[in-house]
Amino acid sequence: MAFKLTNPPYTIDNTPIYHVDMEAGVMGKANNNLTIIINKDVDPSKTQDVIDHEMVHIDQMKRGDLDYDDENVYWKGKKYPRSKMKEGAKNLPWEAEAYKNA
Repeated sequence: MAFKLTNPPYTIDNTPIYHVDMEAGVMGKANNNLTIIINKDVDPSKTQDVIDHEMVHIDQMKRGDLDYDDENVYWKGKKYPRSKMKEGAKNLPWEAEAYKNA
């Protein structure tokens, strides 16, 4: 007889992570397709911190709080023009959560 665990005692994270060339000063990025890219030049001792930070953004996207396109970032239904922000700034609401929880 088979059985099914309704709440398995483990978590599965299959978020693809790629190490790529990125512009100077950018350590990582969470993409709309739920992948993470990490700057290939990030100090290996910092890699897990970058992954943890970007995973918060992945979670934000999964729950529908965060989205973006080339012109704007959308946070909980509010539009933030990219041209009027410093991307990655700790005071942006989606970044504040990532810095706090990563």
